[in-house]
Amino acid sequence: MIWTIIGILAATLTMFSFVPQIFRSLRTKSVKDVSPVTLFQLSSGVMLWMIYGIARSDLIIIFANLVTLVTLSILIFLYFKYGLPAGREGG
Repeated sequence: MIWTIIGILAATLTMFSFVPQIFRSLRTKSVKDVSPVTLFQLSSGVMLWMIYGIARSDLIIIFANLVTLVTLSILIFLYFKYGLPAGREGG
């Protein structure tokens, strides 16, 4: 039981770790401090963790990494939306 609680707590912290960066990027309309390499590397790792969770039928690992992948995808979208050089925004 204690390991399930620890797993859920770890998953919750991981799932929402990028939410503050998302809010900051939305507020400032800037992603100048965001590394795209880090985002793509972490997304790849999270995807592999999700595959691992599926192979082990571990719902905590699957759900946590799915939510984390969604938050990372939002941040990647914002990176491309706000990270384009001036004059190339398309809007």
